[in-house]
Amino acid sequence: MKAKVWGCRGSLAAPGPDTVRYGGNTSCLELTLDNGAVLVLDAGTGARSLGLKLAEEAPKRIDVLLTHLHLDHLEGLGFFTPLWTTASELHIWGPASPLKSLEDRIATYLSPPLFPVHLSAIPSHPTFHDTPEDEEWELAGVRLSAQRISHPGPTVGYRVEEEGRTLVYMPDHEPALGIGDLRGVAPEWLSGYAGAFGADVLFHDAQYTEEEYGHKVGWGHSSTEHVVTFAQLAKVRRLFMTHHDPLHTDDDLEAIFVRARELWDGNGVDHDGEIALAYEGMEVEV
Repeated sequence: MKAKVWGCRGSLAAPGPDTVRYGGNTSCLELTLDNGAVLVLDAGTGARSLGLKLAEEAPKRIDVLLTHLHLDHLEGLGFFTPLWTTASELHIWGPASPLKSLEDRIATYLSPPLFPVHLSAIPSHPTFHDTPEDEEWELAGVRLSAQRISHPGPTVGYRVEEEGRTLVYMPDHEPALGIGDLRGVAPEWLSGYAGAFGADVLFHDAQYTEEEYGHKVGWGHSSTEHVVTFAQLAKVRRLFMTHHDPLHTDDDLEAIFVRARELWDGNGVDHDGEIALAYEGMEVEV
């Protein structure tokens, strides 16, 4: 299983000279499985470039798995080339809601006046699925699970397992509301803990510094301390910090990473792993 980052910015796309190294596109991660199947995790603005690449040699089937429906994770779907062709069978997955179907909720965005074409008129006629929650299911030859995690609105984190290797994707996540030190919380009370435990690779929300988080408790995102300690408590082998705040420049991110490394090496949690900042174009073999 190989992962490629097509977007790792949070909340709002942030193109410009100050975000060149880590990228300005919002969340989108491509997974290429050993059997050649393609899973797309989230459809932020990074999905536009991924769609152009997939159109060059269209796979038979593409599955898009949405963690939630905030626009920074959905706004690239209308510009995702496979949506506009019939070359690939397209399936779109997302967390269930008691109020409306997934298709109806996505159509709120992909319809006039917010989008010029109604979802029902799009050529690919994608199939929509509610993600099974708190249970495993098989898709494209791998085992998947989706666990509800702490973030405003129905939100899940995905766990993908293939041949004994595991990737977990939690780009929007607040493990414990208002708690400064997660080491003082029993693991079973940490949002997302069971879903992330023992992962070989974890892509996890790292939107705020510790100072910023103090003003944004309950917004559904992690501080630098949160992401590092959460990954260590969950015994993750490799942590990739993602969902970078749109106000954070490349230099800001590198300063944040200095702090993250300090915590990774010296916050009193036993671990044996690696840590890195996600960036556009990054490729990770799981």
